[in-house]
Amino acid sequence: MIEQMRGGTQQYSGPPLPQHSQPFQSQQNHVPSLPPYIQNGPSLMTPQMQQQQLRTMDMSSLSSALPPSQNIRAAAPMPNQFGPPPNLVPEAFQQQQQQSPSPIPPQYQQQSTFQGQANPSVSNQNRVSPQIPSHFPPQPPSNLSGPPSAAFPPYKQPFQVSQIPTFQNQQTPQSLSGPVGYSQQPPLMPPITNQPNLSGLNSYPNQPSSMPPFSNQQSNLSGPTYSQQQRSQAYPPGMQPISSQSNLSGPPVPGIQQQNGSTGYPGQPSAGPQFQQSQQQRIDPDMIPNVVQVLEQMQEKTQEPFITNTLGVLPPLVATNFICQDQGSCNPRFIRATTYSVPNAADMIKQSHIPVALAISPLASLRSEELEPPITNFGDIGPVRCHRCKAYMCSFMQFIDGGKRFICAFCNQCTDVGTEYFNHLDHNGRRLDWYQRPELCLGSYEILATKQYCKDEKWPEAPAFIFMIDVSYSSVRSGLLHFICQILKDELLNYLPKDKNAETSTVRVGFATFDKQLHFYNIKNTLGQPQMMIVSDLEEVFMPLLDGFLALPDESRNVINSLLDQIPQTFAHTQETETILGPVIQAGIEALKGAGRVGKLYIFSTTLPIAVAPGKLANRDDKKLLGTDKEKIILAPVNNFYTKLGEECAQNGCAVDLFVFPNNYLDLATIGEVCRISGGQMYKFNYFSVENDGERLLNELKRNFQRTTVFDALMRVRTSTGIRPIDFLGNFYMTNATEMTFGSIDSDKSVCVELKHDDKLPTETNTFIQVALLYTSISGQRRLRILTLGLTVTAAYTSLYPGCDLDAVMNYTAKVVNQAANMLACYRKNCAQSTTAGQLILPETLKLLPIYVTALIKCDALIGTQTVTTDDRSWLIHKIMAMDVKSTFAYLYPRIFALHNIEEDTIPPMIRCSYERFSETGAYVLENGLVMYIWLGSQINPTVIQCLFGVPSLSQVEAEKCKILDLDNQISKNVRNLLNYIRNDRNSHLKLFIVHQRDSIEPFFKNYLIEDKGFTGGASYVDFLYHLHREIRNILQ
Repeated sequence: MIEQMRGGTQQYSGPPLPQHSQPFQSQQNHVPSLPPYIQNGPSLMTPQMQQQQLRTMDMSSLSSALPPSQNIRAAAPMPNQFGPPPNLVPEAFQQQQQQSPSPIPPQYQQQSTFQGQANPSVSNQNRVSPQIPSHFPPQPPSNLSGPPSAAFPPYKQPFQVSQIPTFQNQQTPQSLSGPVGYSQQPPLMPPITNQPNLSGLNSYPNQPSSMPPFSNQQSNLSGPTYSQQQRSQAYPPGMQPISSQSNLSGPPVPGIQQQNGSTGYPGQPSAGPQFQQSQQQRIDPDMIPNVVQVLEQMQEKTQEPFITNTLGVLPPLVATNFICQDQGSCNPRFIRATTYSVPNAADMIKQSHIPVALAISPLASLRSEELEPPITNFGDIGPVRCHRCKAYMCSFMQFIDGGKRFICAFCNQCTDVGTEYFNHLDHNGRRLDWYQRPELCLGSYEILATKQYCKDEKWPEAPAFIFMIDVSYSSVRSGLLHFICQILKDELLNYLPKDKNAETSTVRVGFATFDKQLHFYNIKNTLGQPQMMIVSDLEEVFMPLLDGFLALPDESRNVINSLLDQIPQTFAHTQETETILGPVIQAGIEALKGAGRVGKLYIFSTTLPIAVAPGKLANRDDKKLLGTDKEKIILAPVNNFYTKLGEECAQNGCAVDLFVFPNNYLDLATIGEVCRISGGQMYKFNYFSVENDGERLLNELKRNFQRTTVFDALMRVRTSTGIRPIDFLGNFYMTNATEMTFGSIDSDKSVCVELKHDDKLPTETNTFIQVALLYTSISGQRRLRILTLGLTVTAAYTSLYPGCDLDAVMNYTAKVVNQAANMLACYRKNCAQSTTAGQLILPETLKLLPIYVTALIKCDALIGTQTVTTDDRSWLIHKIMAMDVKSTFAYLYPRIFALHNIEEDTIPPMIRCSYERFSETGAYVLENGLVMYIWLGSQINPTVIQCLFGVPSLSQVEAEKCKILDLDNQISKNVRNLLNYIRNDRNSHLKLFIVHQRDSIEPFFKNYLIEDKGFTGGASYVDFLYHLHREIRNILQ
C-alpha cells in the first residue's frame, strides 16, 4: 500500500491499544486473515431481531415521524445496531479538561520548519485523545434481545431533543430595507507601496470548518416582527424554546420564560422581563449560534470512536478530533453525504432545497489509530462483482442458497458465486469467513487488479517526475533558478515518494529548462557529465532523446548533481525575457509516453507565455471588469488550447503541477485549465524572493512529494436503484457521462457528486453508494480502492433535517453557490411549530448555515472587486474546486488564537472571528488554510515584542520580515510550536504576515473577521440574520 505520512498525528497517551495478530497484507494467491477475535466472532443480528430491538427503543420524540423499520434493510446482512464487546471497549474514556488548553503534539514542539509530512484531520480542539479498541469490526454482543446499548456517544443519538434560545421583535436595520450588498473578503494582499516583499500574499478570505450538534434540536433566532401598521420597535432578547417533536400542534407561548426541561446555550442569561430593554437593543452575538462554541460542545461529545455500523447517524464534525472504526460503512473522511437520511422522492428535495450530494476524498489521510484500507488479492478470478450492475463485493451484499449466490445491495439481482470464492453460511445466513475477508466486513478496502484493468493489458511501470524550469531573465534575477536547483540537489530528491516498507523510491526523474526554446538533459548514469539537447522548432514538438532522459536518482546522482550545479551557471547572464509554456507541456507528455510511464510534470514559470509558439497568450487583464457582469470574460479561458492539453494529460496518466511566480499578469484563468483537468495543482508565489518565500516553496514541494498520490486514475460512483449521479464537480476530466479521469489524484483532493432520483425510494429499505477508484500506485502496481456508504431513506421532513451534514452541504455549496433561504423556509414550514413572525427558526444540524453563507457570499473567489487581481480570483477558484471538506471550512471561517498568554506546549482556545474579541494589549494569530496573520495590539507588553522579534518596542517590528525569530525564550518557543502545528494541520507552509493595530494593512486583516462588517461594506453576521429572516418570510408569504 502507499505510505501515508503522519507527522501531524497527536501522540496517544492512554492505555495500550490491542494489536492485530495478522494485519492485512498483499499476498500472492492468498487472502489475508483478520485477527482471531474477529474470525471466530458470533453472528450478527438478523433483520427480525433488529426490528424487535428497535421496537424497544425510546423514540417518543419522533414516534410519528420515523417508523421503526426506517433504519432496517431487510435484505442487508449488516446490522444497524450493535456495539463492540465489553472486553474490547474500555469502561471509561479520558474526560476533557475544561479549563486547560489542549497540548501541542510533541512532534511540533521542537520543529522550526515544516517536515513535509502529511497530517491527518486533527482540529485545533485536540482536547481529547479517544481510545479505540480495534481497527476491525468487533464481535457482536452475545445478548441481542435487550434494548439498544447505552454505550453510544451523545452524537450517535440521532433523536435527542434540546432547545436553544429565541429572539424576537428586533427592528430591521434601515440599511437592510433593500437587498443586502455583500462585499468580498480581503484581497489576496494589502496594497503594496514600495514593499515588493509583501506582494507574495497567497491567500484570501476564509473560515474554519465546523458543524452543529447532531440532534433534532432547533435554533430559534428572532428577527423583525411586523404589525399591520408598522414595524415593531421593541426587541426583548428573551429565550423561547421550540419543541422538535413530531407533534407540531399549537403555537408556543411568546417567550418570557423557557419551557420546563429546555436548555439554552451555555452561559446564556435566563429569559425574563429584565431582558426586554431598549427599543434599539440589538441581538447579543453571544446569544446566537457560533462556530467556536459548537466546536467545543461537539468535541466534548466526541470522546468515543465513531463506529460506522449504524446507518443514518451523522459522523462527528470534520473539525473535531475523532477516531473512526470501520464496521461495514466507510470512514467519513473518505465520503461525506449532505444528508444521511435520503428523501424518498424528488419532490421532497425540490421543496426542501437540500442538495443530495457526496463529498468524496478517496485518498484522504487517516489517523494513525485508524485502519488503512487493506489490500486483498482475488488471484486470477479478479474482483467479485455483481453480474448486472458491476458493483463490487461489499458488506451489504446478502448471500443465499447456502452461499452459492448473493443478492446485490445496489440492483437487488442475484449473482452466482464462483467455486473459487464459495464458502458455507452459518445459521444466520452469514459466510463463515465473513470476518476474514475485508470486502465482507469493512466499508473500504483495496484489490490487486488483474491485467484486464490495465491499459492494453500490460502491467504499468513506476511513475516518473519531470522538472521543467524557467530559465528566463525574470527567473534568474529573482534567484528562483538558483534556489530550485539547490533544493532539488540538496533535499528534494531525498524526499521522492516510495511504497510502504520499500527501502528506496522507484520514481524516475527527468530535467528540462525553457525560455523561448526547450532544453533537454541526458542524465544517464554512464555519462561523466550531463548532455544538453536544444529544441527550437516548437510547432511539432518531439523528444530528442529517450534513453537517458529519465533515470533513478540513486543510480545517476553524480550526473544529476553536476547538472543542477551547471544550470544556474549556464543561464546566469541571460537576457531572454520571453517564454513559452504550451510546447513545454507537450514535450513532457511525449517524454512520458515514450517511456511508457505515467507521472507528473513540475513546471516552474515566472512570466506570461508571449513567445511565438503554440499556446501563446496576450495580456488581456482588465480589472475594471471585476465585480461586474462582464467579469466572466476574463475569468474564463481565452481559448481551449490548454483545455485540450489538460485532456491529453489526463488520458495519458500525466498531471501538471504548476508553480507560478508572477510579478505581473499571467492569465491563470487560461493556463490553469491544464492543472484543473489533469488533476494537478497550481501554486502561486507573488513577487518571489528567496528570503521571504524560499522556505515556503521548499516545504510545499516536500509536502507535494510525500502525500499519498496515485496516477492514471479512473473513478466511478454507483448507487442503489432509484437514484443516480448526474453532476460532478472538481478538478478532473470526464471521459463519458459516468467516469472521472485523473492524470493524478492525491490525499488533499476532493470531488463533489450530486445525486438525482429516478424513482421513488421505499422507506423500509436503505440506499447505498459505492465509489470505485482504479489507479496506478507509486510503485507501479495497478489497484482498485472500493468505498461503500450506507444511508437510510425517509419520507418525513422531521427526519431529513436532523440527518443533514453541514460539512458536506457547505463543501458542495461552495462549488455551486446555492441559497440558504429556501432551505430554511422549507424547514420552518414543514418542521417548526407555529411561531410568531419575528422568530427565525433554524434546524439544529444547520444552525451554523447562516454564518457560513455570510462568509461564502463575501469571499473573493465568488464576489470580487477591483482590489483583487484577476489572477488571484482565478487561482482561488481553482483551489476551491479541489478543496476537501476540512479545507473548505478552514477557508470559510478562520481560526484565531491568542498568543500573549499561550502556555507551554499547549494549543490556546480558539476565539470568534470578531474584532471586539481582540484586546489592545494582546497578540493574535489568524489562519485560514491559505495564509497566516499575526496581529499586534497597540498596547502590547514590550516583553512579548522582545521575546518574539528581538526588538524592545512595537514600532521597531518590521512587518515585511514576516517571521518569528528563533530566540532562546519560552514565549518564542511556544509561538513557533503553535505556528508549526498550524502549518502541519493545514498541510501547507502558510505564509505569515505581521499586522500592527491601526496600520494601513489592518483593514484588509479585518475582512477575515467574518462576523463583522467588511471594510468595503459587507454585511455582518447579525445583519445577515435579519436579511435571511426577511427572505424566509417572503418565501412563506
